[in-house]
Amino acid sequence: MSRKRSALLLLAAGLCAATAHADTVQVLTSGAFKQIVLALVPSFEARTGHTVVVSNDTAGALARRVVGGEPFDVLVLTPAALKTFAAEGRVEPDSIRPLAKVAIGVAVKSGAPRPEVGTVEQFRQALLQARHVAYIDPAAGGSSGVYLDGLFQRMGIADQIRAKAVLVQGGYVAEKLVTGEADLAVHQISEILPVTGATLVGPIPEAVQNYTTYAGAVGTKALHPEAGQAFLDVLSGERGAAVLQEKGMYPPD
Repeated sequence: MSRKRSALLLLAAGLCAATAHADTVQVLTSGAFKQIVLALVPSFEARTGHTVVVSNDTAGALARRVVGGEPFDVLVLTPAALKTFAAEGRVEPDSIRPLAKVAIGVAVKSGAPRPEVGTVEQFRQALLQARHVAYIDPAAGGSSGVYLDGLFQRMGIADQIRAKAVLVQGGYVAEKLVTGEADLAVHQISEILPVTGATLVGPIPEAVQNYTTYAGAVGTKALHPEAGQAFLDVLSGERGAAVLQEKGMYPPD
């Protein structure tokens, strides 16, 4: 047999072996971390031959889906939620990795005047002066919506805000600016930046800021635990850290 033919056979055998071991990694992620996951999928797929299927939802909705038995290989949620799921035997405790944290920000439609939000009083006035304020519906279980609902109460403006609130069940709150349904949006910064036609004004004041921390874990009933762990290693490694800032997140503490 010629060397060329032998080389071709070895290459074909290698390709068949790679295909035979290619898995589909099911990833469930909270919406705020979705952009990080999606940014890292192409290089991971090209390098490993695996396919990554990403599904996102609010933190509360994801938790309900997990409890309901939805299968997954990798789950991205808050550390507290993953700790609970580890105790319940839903994720592997030793696989939990801190990933990132994100702040809440304020956005307006691109080209619209940008209100001052650097102090608590400025943020309060911006909220009161807006015709319609969009944020995640607290009932949907999104972490920013739950926090803001309580914050507005503590600021003494809950009734005024609820009267003009545009409550979003999930996804990108800032899209309500583009459609004209709201003129102010308050959401996690990583979910504001991807929206074309929306402009980030800045984070809400540090005195009332709420950072949400995210972590990842491999499911105890993962169909492809090794491939899932490999993808989680990418999320928590240097490649993941490199895309955090451009997507509006910070490294975990």
